[in-house]
Amino acid sequence: MNKQKVVVFLPAYNEEETIGDVIRDIPRRFHPDVTVEVLVINDGSTDETVNAAKEAGADAIIHMDKNTGLGAAVRRGLKESLNMGADIGVMIDADGEYPAGQIPNILQPIFENEADYTMGSRFKGTIEGMRIHRRLGNYCFTFLQSILLRTWIYDGQSGMRAFSKQVLEHAEIIHDYNYAQVVTLNIMRKGFRMKEVPITYTVRTKGQSFIKFQAYMFNVIPAIFNEMKRPVTKVEVEENVHKVSQPDAESL
Repeated sequence: MNKQKVVVFLPAYNEEETIGDVIRDIPRRFHPDVTVEVLVINDGSTDETVNAAKEAGADAIIHMDKNTGLGAAVRRGLKESLNMGADIGVMIDADGEYPAGQIPNILQPIFENEADYTMGSRFKGTIEGMRIHRRLGNYCFTFLQSILLRTWIYDGQSGMRAFSKQVLEHAEIIHDYNYAQVVTLNIMRKGFRMKEVPITYTVRTKGQSFIKFQAYMFNVIPAIFNEMKRPVTKVEVEENVHKVSQPDAESL
C-alpha cells in the first residue's frame, strides 16, 4: 500500500512565542502508512516567527511579501499543500489554542471515507476559558452558517481543519481577511461531506489575536453573502482509495 502524505500547514503572523510548541506537538509517526510534513505560511511576520518555526522542525516555509490576511494565508496553504504532494492537508492555528496532538483524530474520518472535510469542534469538545464575547460571536456566526447550509454545525469558526486532496483542489476562499465561514460554505455547497470531531481548547496566554470586533463584522458578513451569491458547480466526489485504519499498537 502506498503511504498517505499529510501536510500540516500553519498560517502565522507574529507567533514567535507559540509556533515552536505547536510544531513540536504535531504527531509525525502516528501511523505506519502515513507520512507527515509541516508547512508554515509566514504572513509577513516582523518578529522571530520564522526562526522559531525552523528550530522546531518545519519542513517548508513559504513567505508572503507582506501581511495579507488570514484568508490569503490559508488559501496559499491549500495551494502549497498540493504542491508538496499532499493526499490530505491539515490547517492548524499557530497560536497554541488548538491541540496539535489530536490531529490524527480529525484525519480519521477522511481516512475511513466518512468525510472529505473535517473541523475540530471546540463546542463538541471543551470550551473552558473562552471569553463570553468570543463564545457569543461563535454561536452567532455558526448559527448563520447552519441556516445557509441547512445543516447543523457546532463550531463554524474552528482553527483546526482537514481537507482531502480533492477538497484542496476545489476549495475557494474569496476574501483575504478571514476564511472560516466562506471556505465551509464553499466546500459544502460543492457537495463535499463535512464532519466535526470533538477537540479540546486552550485559551491563548501568549501573543495577541488579530480579531477586532468591528473589522471582523465589516469584513466577514459581506463575504458570507458574497459567497452565497456566487454560483458553484457540484463536484463528483471521489472516495479515498487508500483507506487508513487504526493501527495495532505493535505496528507503531
